[in-house]
Amino acid sequence: MATTDPDFPTPEYLARLERTRAEMEKRGLDLLVCVDPSNMHWLTGYDGWSFYVHQAVILGMEGEPVWWGRAMDALGAMRTVFMSDEAIAGYDDSYVQNPEKHPMSILGQLIEGRFPNARRIGVELDNYYYSAAAHAALQEALPNCRFFDQVGLVNWQRTCKSPEEMVYIRRAARIVEAMHQRIVEVAEPGMPKNVLVAEIFKQGIAGADGEWGDYPAIMPMAPSGMDATAPHLTWDGTPLTSGVPTFFEIAGVHRRYHAPQARTLFLGEVPDKYLAAEEAVLEATEVALRMARPGNRAEDVANAFNMTLNARGFMKEGRVGYAVGLSYPPDWGERTISFRPGDQAILQPGMVFHFMPALWLDDGGIEITEPILITEDGVECLCSTPAKLFVK
Repeated sequence: MATTDPDFPTPEYLARLERTRAEMEKRGLDLLVCVDPSNMHWLTGYDGWSFYVHQAVILGMEGEPVWWGRAMDALGAMRTVFMSDEAIAGYDDSYVQNPEKHPMSILGQLIEGRFPNARRIGVELDNYYYSAAAHAALQEALPNCRFFDQVGLVNWQRTCKSPEEMVYIRRAARIVEAMHQRIVEVAEPGMPKNVLVAEIFKQGIAGADGEWGDYPAIMPMAPSGMDATAPHLTWDGTPLTSGVPTFFEIAGVHRRYHAPQARTLFLGEVPDKYLAAEEAVLEATEVALRMARPGNRAEDVANAFNMTLNARGFMKEGRVGYAVGLSYPPDWGERTISFRPGDQAILQPGMVFHFMPALWLDDGGIEITEPILITEDGVECLCSTPAKLFVK
């Protein structure tokens, strides 16, 4: 093993494996095949831009997990995972993007050889990185095995962050603070949007407080005016103009741990309805965050926010937050808990969320969002960025 700068000490990874195996045993599984790069990283430390080809971490009920992927990426596994080199397996390049044969047939052979008694196998069916063809090929390669959809099994083990994980998330929070500060410093009427986004990227990668910045799982979303009536547009080369909102939904990232935060910028005078929306969102946020405490349910936060916002004459569709932490493209959410009506998940200390009370109006949008931590007795906002509209 050539790892020289592991993200976490080995006991941290062993505790994660123990937690995951306990859930596997509860569900009657012999083996778990994880293809989500976030779950692969959380279980083993693997970090590489290789998720465009088939790869996985295979976890049995004992022994080391096995990293499996493209042979050239096995070298990256040797540099990043906590396991021994014997726990790393690669397939040859003739299987890469070749319609004549599928890498999952090789994974089937590996499972038969290393886990001969595995018959009940969990897979992440509804995952960005697990295609229908991959599942069909794995089934064909292992005709004597039964497969069970276990999407989210590892994700749910990740919900409460360890103290070591919180070190990275707090560093990410410092980075996103610096990114928003940079926006206010350099934004001006006539500045092409792509030039401003370049400044955001520069600050995000440069980092803050001496800690380096990683790449985000979602590109900066920075729409203006009517484009800001939609939540997920990125940027173009048009110049910034006065009198219209531009929201910036961005994240600081350190060692793949994210701290997402959004703010809205006005160049020039702010229309009255946006001042009213700002006041309503901030009041509803204050009320909602009082409910973000251990023992309450995720829906309690959403219901408190929506009730207060509606009383001020505004309405928000969709959830008002979701769990975040370790992530790879295309999403920085953990795909577990959401602040929305009906979500019965119990909040626990160590959970981290992007509290996301965005409003999209008829001629623009307003986003004033926060990364938050559920503490032993309440909630902590992880950033010190002023909670308000930015006006310049």
